[in-house]
Amino acid sequence: MKKTLKTLRKLHKWPGIIIAFIAILFAFSGIVMNHRQVFSGIDVNRNLLPPGYQYENWNLAAVRGGVNLRDGTNLIYGNIGVWKKNGDLFSDMNKGFPDGIDHRKIYKLQQYTNEKLLAATHFGLYEFLNEQWHKVDLPVKEERLTDLFIKQDTLMVLSRYYLLKTVDVKNFEVIQLPAPENYKRQAGLFKTLWELHSGELFGLTGKLIVDLLGLVVITLSVTGLLHFFFPKIAKRRREKKKDNTRLSKVRKKNLRWHNVLGYVFIFFLLINTTAGIFLRPPLLIPIATKKVGLIPGTHLDSPNPWFDKLRRGTWDNDLKKYIFSTSDGFFVADESLSDPLKSIRKQPPVSVMGCNVFEQIGQSQYLVGSFSGLFIWDIPGNTVLDAFTQKPPVASTGRPISDHMVTGYFSPSEDSHFLFEYDRGMTSFEGQKPWTMSEELLDKTPMSLWNTCLEIHTGRIFEHLIGPFYILFVPLAGLCLMMVLVSGFLIWWKAYRR
Repeated sequence: MKKTLKTLRKLHKWPGIIIAFIAILFAFSGIVMNHRQVFSGIDVNRNLLPPGYQYENWNLAAVRGGVNLRDGTNLIYGNIGVWKKNGDLFSDMNKGFPDGIDHRKIYKLQQYTNEKLLAATHFGLYEFLNEQWHKVDLPVKEERLTDLFIKQDTLMVLSRYYLLKTVDVKNFEVIQLPAPENYKRQAGLFKTLWELHSGELFGLTGKLIVDLLGLVVITLSVTGLLHFFFPKIAKRRREKKKDNTRLSKVRKKNLRWHNVLGYVFIFFLLINTTAGIFLRPPLLIPIATKKVGLIPGTHLDSPNPWFDKLRRGTWDNDLKKYIFSTSDGFFVADESLSDPLKSIRKQPPVSVMGCNVFEQIGQSQYLVGSFSGLFIWDIPGNTVLDAFTQKPPVASTGRPISDHMVTGYFSPSEDSHFLFEYDRGMTSFEGQKPWTMSEELLDKTPMSLWNTCLEIHTGRIFEHLIGPFYILFVPLAGLCLMMVLVSGFLIWWKAYRR
C-alpha cells in the first residue's frame, strides 16, 4: 500500500508540476476559442509572437485572391482584409469593418453589376458604399460566409449552411441544398470529436460546461502548484521563527479544494482530454475520413444535409450546372436546385482544411488549390493533373498536407499569375518579382487573439523551440494530463477520501 502510494505520488507530483503550466495555457486558450465573437475585437501584435508569425512575402494566408478594377488598379483580400494596389503602392480599404483583424478575414471579394463591391467575411456580408464597408442584413442566423459568385444576373452568397440568392443585395432567397445521392445521416468522426471537445455538440450549454472544465483545470493547476510550494514557504517561515498556524489552515483548505474538484470532475476532464488528443496528428490521421451516425438531439443533428459542410461554389455556364466544394468532396447540382446533388467521380484532392482556390481557367476547367496542393481539373475530360508536375496526383498515405500549402491565387492580367502559399508566400508562374509588403500594411495586420489562442491550443506556437516535434505536443501533453488526473484520483481514493 505504501509503495503504491509512493509511486502514485511521484507520477502525480513531478509530471503535474510540468503539465500545470501547459494545462493553464490549454484551458485559457480553449475558453477564448469557444467565444470567437466575444473576443473578435482583441488583437495581438505580431512582433510579440515567436518567429514564424510575422508576415513575410505575403505568407500565412495573407492573400486569398484579388479583383481587377476598371481603372487598372487591383484589390487584394484575405487575412489582411482588403487593400487597393496601384502600382507599387497599397492603400487601406478596411474602413467600416468592426474593430479587430478577425472582422477583416475575407473569404471572397466580388464585383456585382459593375457597381457593387461585396465581401464575404467570417462574420457576414459587407457592401462597399461611400468609401467604407456596410454590413448587409442576411435572413440566416449563421453568417459565416465562404464564397460569392455570379449566375447570370444573380448574386449567389454561400455560407457553410445555405445558398442565398439576390438581385438587389437587399432581398435574399435562402436555399437549403438537396441531399446528395445515397445520402446517409452521418457526420465526420473528427467533426464530432471537435464539437465534443469544445462543448458545441450540446449547444451553448455544452460550451459553458466546457468553459467550466477549463476553469476547473486552471484551479487544479494553481492549487496543485501551491501545494507543492507550501512546504518550502513553511520551512522558510520556521527558519525565521514565524508562526505557521494560518499558513497550515490555508494549506489544508487548498488541498481540500484540489481534491474535491479533482474527484468531482475527473470523468468529464478525461473525456474532454481524450477527445482533444484525437484532433491532432498522429491520432487525427486514422479518424480523418471516418464517419459516424448523428447523435440525436445534438448540435449536429440537423435536418439540413449540408450542415456546416459548404465551402466554395460556382455556376458553370457550359455545363449549366452548379459546382460545390464541400467537406465531403465536390458535387454538381442542376439549375433548379431541386434534384439530389451528384458527386463528381474524378475530382482533385482537397485538404480537410478546405478549398482555398477555385478559379475557372477554361471551358469547365478549374484551378483547385488547398493545403493538399494545386491541381488543374478538367471536368469534361475527366482528368486531374498536378499543376507543378503536370502528372496525375499521387495518393498520400503519410502527411495530411502537401509541400505546396496553397492559400490563394490572383491573376492581375493575362500575362501575370500569382500563387500564394502558407509558408513560402507569393510566387509568380512567369517568374515576376513578388510585391513588397508596405510598412503600413504590416502595422495594420496584427493577429487576432482567437488565432493566437488557436496556435497555443494546437501547440504550433512552440514549433520554433522544438521544431517538427511540435506535432506531438498535444497528444503527449494530453496523455501526461490524463496520467496526472488518474494518479491524483487514486491518491485521493486510497489516502484522503475518508
